[in-house]
Amino acid sequence: MRHPVLLTLLLPPLLVAGCTSAPKTPATGDSAASTSPSPSAPAIDYTAWQAGKSTPVADPVYPDRGTAALDVLHYGLTLDWAPPTKTLTGTATLQIRPTKDAPNLVLDFMPYQVDAVMLDGTTVTGAVAKEKLTVAAPVTADKPVTLVVKYHGSPKTTPMPSHRSDVEPLGLTVTREGGLWTMQEPFGAFTWYPANDMPSDEALYDIEVTVPAGWSAIAGGTPGPQSGSTFTYRSTDPVATYLTTLAVGKYQKLTATGPHGIPLTYWYRKGTDDKLLPYLKKSPQYLAWLEKRFGPYPFPSGGIVLVDSESGMETQQMITMGRKIENSAARRERWGTDLLHEYAHQWFGNSVTPTTWNDLWLNEGFATYAQDLWTQETLKLSDAGLDRYLRQADAKLRAKLGPPGKPNPKNFAEGNVYLCPEAMLREIHNLIGDKAFFALATAWVQERRNTQQDRAAFIAFVNKQTGRDLTKLINTGLDSKTTPKSIAA
Repeated sequence: MRHPVLLTLLLPPLLVAGCTSAPKTPATGDSAASTSPSPSAPAIDYTAWQAGKSTPVADPVYPDRGTAALDVLHYGLTLDWAPPTKTLTGTATLQIRPTKDAPNLVLDFMPYQVDAVMLDGTTVTGAVAKEKLTVAAPVTADKPVTLVVKYHGSPKTTPMPSHRSDVEPLGLTVTREGGLWTMQEPFGAFTWYPANDMPSDEALYDIEVTVPAGWSAIAGGTPGPQSGSTFTYRSTDPVATYLTTLAVGKYQKLTATGPHGIPLTYWYRKGTDDKLLPYLKKSPQYLAWLEKRFGPYPFPSGGIVLVDSESGMETQQMITMGRKIENSAARRERWGTDLLHEYAHQWFGNSVTPTTWNDLWLNEGFATYAQDLWTQETLKLSDAGLDRYLRQADAKLRAKLGPPGKPNPKNFAEGNVYLCPEAMLREIHNLIGDKAFFALATAWVQERRNTQQDRAAFIAFVNKQTGRDLTKLINTGLDSKTTPKSIAA
């Protein structure tokens, strides 16, 4: 997610650059579906989805979201959007590995009308209450099952736990013209499909969306064949739920090629987004710059979709960027560096994902540092200027929001998890030099590709990579209530 807008007011301007026909009427409130059992389905070979295997960890920051009791290997989403009635009709097919014996399956899910639920081909009871779908069927640890949920209804968002100036409701949002878009960090995928909505459970995805003629549907993953007005996307690298995206609208499509043939797709509205097109077209330049420092881009394709938001989000393989910005050249330039920030997240946060939200700093510290290094290089700013900027920012943000290593659940993605860990990374960079620092950052994302990581793993890695014990430096940078002396020196 891009720099919170509040930083443009808090910090000096030097480096503030920035993350069909309708079915029956939906029911309101709780919903349920239940019919008699059907014969068991044939055995399924789950090895096809082993790349989606995770080690789920209950999230201490938002414990009501997600569960460590199951590991979703794969989501197959077949969706149909009807703008006139604002009705989303979906069939979600989930391949799930239970991590323990349990009397039921529980997933995060907005209270849509549930039309049918099947587990391994047998129709079972599924009830939605308090944003949880409970499937009344016993499961066994490490014995995978296939869950199918058919549902329909009108999308609703959920509040974002933050005080950022660009804060907006999370999840699937309906536009005035009847389109859709979503941003859902730290949660909100459950507003459009049943999900284990926490960062440690990553999964593979197949998404198919049918929209009216003349409309386009955009999702994360690699674009697949289009049949009429049905669009398909596949993610063969695992994706955390907060990194999935969906947008529907009357878009224009532009294709390009990034470094060593990476296919790129930009989705925009003609007329509305024309002034942002030059920055979309800088994507190959941004990617080449990032690859030089952090190694090969980690996914088979990339792209950007512009939506009616004030923010930006590093959704995997298809970045979601808000078009609502001040109409000034300076703001558009900052928007361009925000876009580079979201591209940096494809390495830091997407390919290597934090295990829990306590380690959001692992995402934002690196992406913000990449963004400010780009700004420094582009504007030919001095090292001393960057150091001074980070010292001042670190002091102000710790005083206002506390240390970044244990963020307040009510202050998600506010400035301390961006600039304070950036200052800590800058300290390591200054200590070991350019060559060693970029070798460290490259090894971190390339050797741990498609994994979930935490602070302890990062400290162990840094100590091994540098041959120094930097445990105190990192822990102090993440836990100190005031700017650490080593940074303030």
